[in-house]
Amino acid sequence: MDNLITRRVALAQSNQNPYVVTKMRSGWLVIGDVQPLIGYCVFLADPVVPSINDLKDADRVQYSLDVLRVGDALLATTEAYRVNYETLGNSEPALHTHILPRYSDEAEEKRKYPAMMVYSWKDAPKIDPSVHGGLVEKLRDFLKA
Repeated sequence: MDNLITRRVALAQSNQNPYVVTKMRSGWLVIGDVQPLIGYCVFLADPVVPSINDLKDADRVQYSLDVLRVGDALLATTEAYRVNYETLGNSEPALHTHILPRYSDEAEEKRKYPAMMVYSWKDAPKIDPSVHGGLVEKLRDFLKA
């Protein structure tokens, strides 16, 4: 299996993925290359599998707990009022979950729909360490505590 997810995990394993926030028990937390919503992250399963259904029960539980822990971190380190989790795998067929903080100041017509449907990833601001580095450190600190 060769796709963006497998390549990003391989880069993380070799300490060459610049987006890594931290390694967790079941995978890697990376900050999104783009930030349609500040704090947008992706959790990448390691080892890479096609879907959560390919994991044994204990690994499914650990993956889910890790993803939810990231949501806790986003709630604690941003002004988000809720977190959305999207595990799709359609265009990149490897287990990964998009973790999207949602904010009360989003436009009403965007706030009530899945972010993937109403935000432009193409036009979203690129991750910038000078802007987003503090958040990455806060997430890392929260998750290591």
